Amino acid sequence: MTQTQWRRRVFKPAVFLACLTPLALLLYHFFSDQLSANPVEDITNTTGIWTLRFIVITLAITPLRWLTGINQLINYRRPIGLFAFFYGSLHFTVFFFLDHQFDFAAMWQDVVKRPYITAGFTAFVLMIPLAITSTTGWIRRLGGRRWNLLHRLIYITALAAVLHYFWKVKLDATYPIYYGIGVATLLGVRLWRNYRPKAASHTKRRVLRT
Repeated sequence: MTQTQWRRRVFKPAVFLACLTPLALLLYHFFSDQLSANPVEDITNTTGIWTLRFIVITLAITPLRWLTGINQLINYRRPIGLFAFFYGSLHFTVFFFLDHQFDFAAMWQDVVKRPYITAGFTAFVLMIPLAITSTTGWIRRLGGRRWNLLHRLIYITALAAVLHYFWKVKLDATYPIYYGIGVATLLGVRLWRNYRPKAASHTKRRVLRT
């Protein structure tokens, strides 16, 4: 067995189990009656914060690969991104089912009138095409360039998710600010890496002309 095969057999199941751990703990606390007096809020908050965390982790994988030179890290971006959608789906289901009893009109009224719900709903809707087109087959159908362009929606998703968290918190916005700084840093690293070669090439051409 090669080192790459060994890593896949060990690390992929480990990542999968780690991603399921928040749900397992939430279920344990639910069935052991360890949630607060408002269990719906506990479930909503837990699934929401883990959605945001997995979005941030997904964004962090590529810069971490650049920094460490471990190209195999890219193999974990898709499953972690899908777990972000999974927890986002749970978050939305709790909101739609437990908060609104499948009343679409009442839910839509909240989406339109309450900015933090507008931001959260936007983040969830943008994750849907990302999840659907995450397979190799969709990369072939769309072509690499169009697929990459579509998956830049993750940047807007991350910003909308941070806004959702920030606007929802009424008293202490410390943690939403931390997440916002993290997302801004990860997007800034991407911008710097994408535009640095162009700027260097432009400077080199100017030097050669002089």
